Amino acid sequence: MQNPERGGTANQPDDRNDAYHSVVTDLVSLIGHVQASLRLVEQAIAREASAGSREADIIVLDDVTPPFVKAAEALKACDADLGIALRSLLDSKAPEHHPQQS
Repeated sequence: MQNPERGGTANQPDDRNDAYHSVVTDLVSLIGHVQASLRLVEQAIAREASAGSREADIIVLDDVTPPFVKAAEALKACDADLGIALRSLLDSKAPEHHPQQS
């Protein structure tokens, strides 16, 4: 902690808690976005699969599904890693600030 009288800033316990909660909130939001994107990609894969099955006896081996599959795999890895990061933060139990009671 620096002395505010010397031009520095003092780190308040509230600042640490606010930063902690901000990071946790951002991670939760990001996980939600990644999971929503994953659902969209999985829906696109399902549409591609059903569209391919409706076609006549034509089998296309080089379709657009492989990029969707790669995207889904990347999103699943992202989701898992973000989950690990969030659990690590939550397990660390950020220092709690107990306001002084009058």
